[in-house]
Amino acid sequence: MKSRTSRVNRKTKETEISVSTNLDGSGKISVKTGINFLDHMLTSLAKHSMMDLTLKATSKDEIVHHLVEDTAIALANSMDLALGNRNGIVRFGHASVPMDESLAEVSLDLVKRQYHKIDLAIERKQLEGIPREDLEHFFHSFAQNLNICMHVGVKYGENDHHKLEAAIKAFAVAWRNAVAPDKKQKGIPSTKGAM
Repeated sequence: MKSRTSRVNRKTKETEISVSTNLDGSGKISVKTGINFLDHMLTSLAKHSMMDLTLKATSKDEIVHHLVEDTAIALANSMDLALGNRNGIVRFGHASVPMDESLAEVSLDLVKRQYHKIDLAIERKQLEGIPREDLEHFFHSFAQNLNICMHVGVKYGENDHHKLEAAIKAFAVAWRNAVAPDKKQKGIPSTKGAM
């Protein structure tokens, strides 16, 4: 399997984001967005997917929504690019991850048909200084730009921080399984012969 790495730079009038990913890494992480909770979530994603991730995001207009959205877009673009033609991968991934009293489940199909259904079950209007709608928007922007089929559901929980952390970790584990090389199946993992 070829090296599955990529670099993406996204520069707008609102933000500047640089991302490099290595899907076959060892969980080496350097993340700096200026938003501590977002850094924590991205670090968890990289750590539990065993993806090397270097991400630097700078806000030009000091608007949290723009930084959260553009970070999601740039990260998803980098991960999609690193996947290449998706030859030789398992393709499907599922994970159920607890975080104390919360439980999240994620199912992925890395086919190149974008679809997502996301229910984070966040109740508070703000979480760790980020508006709820921006956290939800992060997941939607990420899913829209990753070019996969993705279902994310928080099954239950009481603490919104735990719910979101369970969801990001469940995605990471499902992703790790789906992008893994398939030792039995050769070529594109589809009866169509194309993704």
